[in-house]
Amino acid sequence: MEIRISDSSRELGAMAAASGADAIREALKVKHSASIILATGASQFEMISQLVRADLDWSKVTCFHLDEYVGIDDTHPASFRRYLRERFLEKVGKVQAFNFIDPGKDPRAECDRLNRLISAHEIDVAFVGIGENGHLAFNDPPADFKTEVPYLVVNLNHDCRAQQLGEGWFATIDEVPRLAISMSIHQIMKSWKLIAAVPDLRKSEAVKRTIEGKVSPLCPASIMQLHRDCRLYLDRDSSSLLAAR
Repeated sequence: MEIRISDSSRELGAMAAASGADAIREALKVKHSASIILATGASQFEMISQLVRADLDWSKVTCFHLDEYVGIDDTHPASFRRYLRERFLEKVGKVQAFNFIDPGKDPRAECDRLNRLISAHEIDVAFVGIGENGHLAFNDPPADFKTEVPYLVVNLNHDCRAQQLGEGWFATIDEVPRLAISMSIHQIMKSWKLIAAVPDLRKSEAVKRTIEGKVSPLCPASIMQLHRDCRLYLDRDSSSLLAAR
């Protein structure tokens, strides 16, 4: 795990986006195509705003969606499909494919569909974040490190739901869905490169456990310690509890 600390969230986002763009560029050079995973949430605002400006041939890039709530449609302000359409897809224009998660009326059937799709792709770079409770995607603690299913239906715990409320996506805790479709830990870890953008003081405890704690399902993001090529981008606030570096 390579740790890079910036002075601000804006600088963090620019560095993470540049690193990810380089990985996509290399895949395009070697394979003439690339496959990526995109995260959402407030922590990814700066990274995505920089990534969409990268000089890349997006028409050769296949995108997979990291997670999505069950029980809200794609017009809801908290919808990650809406987030990615507005902040990414409408900015870069045509991509080779964008595989949105659409839970609809049958989330498990949607998982089956996505599992077939992603199984045909080698993921070159996954852009991810870390939750306040240490989750990776919507794999809340204790996360399932063993399942090899690419997408699964998960329960969202109280801390996760409180984070979504705190970020302003919902008006009350009761409005926050209790279920989601999430990419599994195993599938995320299969990516050739992980780019984790994690700003803000509220993430500092989770960052400390991710980097300095034991690898444990109780801090799902700690599994990134074992990845072959993981770059974790922090700012001064999110890195504030780490031992001196």
